[in-house]
Amino acid sequence: MEHVKRAASFDEWRRLVSRSFVPLEADPIGRGPFAGHLSGRRLNELAIVEVGASAHAVRRTPELIAASEHAYYKLNLQVSGHGLLVQDGRETLLAPGDLAIYDTQRPYTLSFDGDFTTLVMMFPQQLVGLPREDIADLTAVRMGSGHRLGRAVAPFLTQVGAMLPELDGPIGHRLAMNVVDLLATLLADEAYARPGRAEAGQSRLLRRVQHFIDGQLSNPCLAPAEIAAAHYISTRSLQKLFADSGSTVAGWIRERRLERCRRDLLDPLNAELPVGAIGARWGLPDAAHFSRVFRAAYGAAPTAYRRAAAESGPPGRAAVPA
Repeated sequence: MEHVKRAASFDEWRRLVSRSFVPLEADPIGRGPFAGHLSGRRLNELAIVEVGASAHAVRRTPELIAASEHAYYKLNLQVSGHGLLVQDGRETLLAPGDLAIYDTQRPYTLSFDGDFTTLVMMFPQQLVGLPREDIADLTAVRMGSGHRLGRAVAPFLTQVGAMLPELDGPIGHRLAMNVVDLLATLLADEAYARPGRAEAGQSRLLRRVQHFIDGQLSNPCLAPAEIAAAHYISTRSLQKLFADSGSTVAGWIRERRLERCRRDLLDPLNAELPVGAIGARWGLPDAAHFSRVFRAAYGAAPTAYRRAAAESGPPGRAAVPA
């Protein structure tokens, strides 16, 4: 069932939006009566919520960020009315059909000068699989009908938002995860196409290597020599490429494998799949090793993590109206 929450006063709205997303400051625009509603769904750690309200502004301040433990990205799809998003020294005016992403770990302002409706998707940053510095270049950047992928993603996201009330449970969760993957593709395309990226040849190569690794995670024999050969560089050059980014090849492979395993453990459609099979699916066939490295990364063994998520949701999940 779809969950709907309504606010008949601005004080009530201020409390509602902070509980439903991340803590926010909010200010009304104008003196007229205020009304707002949130309708949406939480799918484990994801949230897809339609927001409709009268004119107002919300602000994510440094003080609120400092008190927050978890990092999310929020994607806005403007459905009706207009919004102004400001983050990282950029501002963009959102018209119906426009998409924009922003980071809850950095200050932002989102304001609406009249009645509006927007579809908001909030998800943990690690789900994107792109370097934060790449996403930092894309916050408060309009991606809509003029973008080669945005013009396909926006109507699809609209349809998904409308369908989710009918797609409760495992299928809804799987569909939402597919939407995140599609958004990651959109963001990667935008990052690669931005002016000035050509100058950062090493950064561009690093991203290509990282995407290559993502496509090979199921191979338990994936090794630096194979990765280097596929990109016509030496193993030493590959290691330096990752070292310059503050990581290692092995560390990146392990992190991406564990994230894919974590996603599968949270997927209700995989509830009957043995934990060891999930590890093997992503290149971690040794069950004891998989359990050990997963516990080190997420604070619980895979079986316990899956059980806790099924009972009460994973740590740091997004909050939406209940």
